[in-house]
Amino acid sequence: MPQFDPNTFATQAFWLIVCFAALYVIVWRLLLPKLSDIFEARQRYIEDDLTRAEKLKAEAEEVLRDYRSSLEKARAEAQSSLKAVADELAAEAARQIEVQGAALTERGKDAEARIAAAKAEALGNVKAVAAESAGLAVSRLIGVTVGEDELAKAVDAARGGAGQAGQGGSD
Repeated sequence: MPQFDPNTFATQAFWLIVCFAALYVIVWRLLLPKLSDIFEARQRYIEDDLTRAEKLKAEAEEVLRDYRSSLEKARAEAQSSLKAVADELAAEAARQIEVQGAALTERGKDAEARIAAAKAEALGNVKAVAAESAGLAVSRLIGVTVGEDELAKAVDAARGGAGQAGQGGSD
């Protein structure tokens, strides 16, 4: 093997040093600056991305704060609107209750008046029926026909005594 021949060691060492030096200069002058530029550009790109991400994060936090404050404001407005509507409905309901109560009171008074009129009419009819019944009873019992005026006076006299006793008992 010629590489291991000691006579060629000096030339091999010379060419090794020349090739190594040439390769070192090529790498040092041509490749390292390009690699350095690539690494610096990549570092700047990463730093720009991080800066932009921080700015976007700050903007997102600001938007979130604005959203939350708007949401709280909208909730407060909704609560006040609901309270106003509830108060308005309660006032309307109270007014309707008052109107209906007044209408029912008026209807009650009308009903009482009708009842009193019906009662008076019924009492008038009772008086006529009592007079007629008394006349029939007298004519059957004793065979005497009594005039309507006398029967009306007798019913009034009987009613006066019974009415006072009935009124005294009802008080």
